[in-house]
Amino acid sequence: MKTTRRQMIGGSLSAAAVAPTAAHALPTMPIAPGAGRALKVPAPARFTPDWASLTSGYSVPDWFRDAKFGMWAHWSAQCVPEAGDWYARDMYLPGSRAYKHHLEHYGHPADRGFIEVQNLWKADRWDPARLLDLYKRAGAKYFMALANHHDNVDTYASRHHAWNTTRIGPRRDIIGTWEKLARERGLRFAVSNHSAHAWHWNQPAYGYDTEGPRAGQRYDAYKLTKASGRGKWWDGLDPQQLYGGRFMPMPDGIKSDAEAQNWHEATDRLWSEGVPTGDFARNWLLRCQDLAQRYKPDMIYFDNFDLPLEQYGLDFTAWYYNQSMAWNDGRLEAVVTSKMTPPQRRMGIVDDVERGGKSYIERFPWQTDTCLGAWHYDADLYARDGYKSAATVIHTLCDVVSKNGNLMLSVPMRGDGTIDDKEERIVANIAEWMGRFGEAIYASRPWRLNGEGPTRASSGLFSEGGPVSPYNARDIRYVKRGNDLHALVLGWPEDNVVRMTLLGRDNPTMQGNVSRITFPGDATLLPFRRTPEALEVTLPLAARHPIGLALIMSGSGIAS
Repeated sequence: MKTTRRQMIGGSLSAAAVAPTAAHALPTMPIAPGAGRALKVPAPARFTPDWASLTSGYSVPDWFRDAKFGMWAHWSAQCVPEAGDWYARDMYLPGSRAYKHHLEHYGHPADRGFIEVQNLWKADRWDPARLLDLYKRAGAKYFMALANHHDNVDTYASRHHAWNTTRIGPRRDIIGTWEKLARERGLRFAVSNHSAHAWHWNQPAYGYDTEGPRAGQRYDAYKLTKASGRGKWWDGLDPQQLYGGRFMPMPDGIKSDAEAQNWHEATDRLWSEGVPTGDFARNWLLRCQDLAQRYKPDMIYFDNFDLPLEQYGLDFTAWYYNQSMAWNDGRLEAVVTSKMTPPQRRMGIVDDVERGGKSYIERFPWQTDTCLGAWHYDADLYARDGYKSAATVIHTLCDVVSKNGNLMLSVPMRGDGTIDDKEERIVANIAEWMGRFGEAIYASRPWRLNGEGPTRASSGLFSEGGPVSPYNARDIRYVKRGNDLHALVLGWPEDNVVRMTLLGRDNPTMQGNVSRITFPGDATLLPFRRTPEALEVTLPLAARHPIGLALIMSGSGIAS
């Protein structure tokens, strides 16, 4: 299997230790033993920074298991060009879309690099209270804000990194503002931390064009020093601390694209071997601790495969768990996520699947994160209507929840702090469905099987499909809450009859007796019959919804 660029950049020592993929064969994937239970273990008096301590003493807090749905502001200066993800890196790669965009709108990277775009991020139309109100109406129970991206700017009042948004760009404590307003609305607060990649992610900024009229002229990062900032907007700041040059600058001897590629591959290998220690890793740890101590987030998302920077990641996680217990009268309320977490470590942190899913019910709570469009705002997606539909989001949520997971959804923001009209409509449509049927999702737990139907769900990182949902009314996902069984139907049947073959009288999956079926929040009884082949529920035509529906089934022994 070919390794993607993003996987290579995000890799770590344990990136190859991936959970085995279960065969997809709905409805033949039973619940993993214990997945529906609370899986609570007594927390130690104090965690130590090793996997033995984390995996033996940690339990995912109930707030996270009950919340199911969160929303994310993945917002940084890379949203200013409105040209998609990884702009700060790709603008230095000749032939890339970002490079062409930069030439057209800002000039050559040798003259005007991404350091200047950082200061163009003004957030002058940002209304965080309004956005959080939208997201809460959409059903989000927690909210996550980006604390830093690979471009290495902290979006908070950082004591250990001068390149932060209180000194450049917006000149505001973005995390502090989000945190205060989110908590006022009763939302749990999370932060995403991507900065462990900064030690080499910006290295293309030290390169140069190998052909054309500017061939051989070094890009801005190679030339900029603290002294060269005198009299400029970044006076007193060291550009090498922003670009990462003091950790691993590109050597002078590189003269061709092939040599540059070989160098980048070598730095990626060094990353996978855990090389970045010393000043960078120690400073990274101080920045993470500062972020957590200042804002006391309920969750910290690491954009890494396994914990970042090996022992430094363990040091932070143990410290953060201990801090959480100190903040909460001995209760451990903290969540730490990372990607491609090896199975033997999933009881110590929460596994996250970027833009993908799982084909089975995961024993331990997990999360998938995805986005309506690109991670950073992309005007091209807006122009060609390339966003996920509300149906795609809701269907993904139902599938993930049925497998013991949560969904974190990013709504891309422009550099000025706004979202566009299409995103507004999608969020409103999500809110309308969640307002009617969300009760069937919150605080639920996996059932014996996660679902039935003809459509194969995505499995693994970056496995999601396009913006249109592939599911239909024959695709049904099951969860339970208390003694009730909930059916999440991923479409509306043309004949207004939901047929659940797993619940037929002759199917051994469910031996209990169904006595009543209702919509969430509505006591009106729905007519049904249970044949040997299926449980059939007749729906009122007036309740028709294009996205789908949820049913709550009560009776004896049906949720066991």
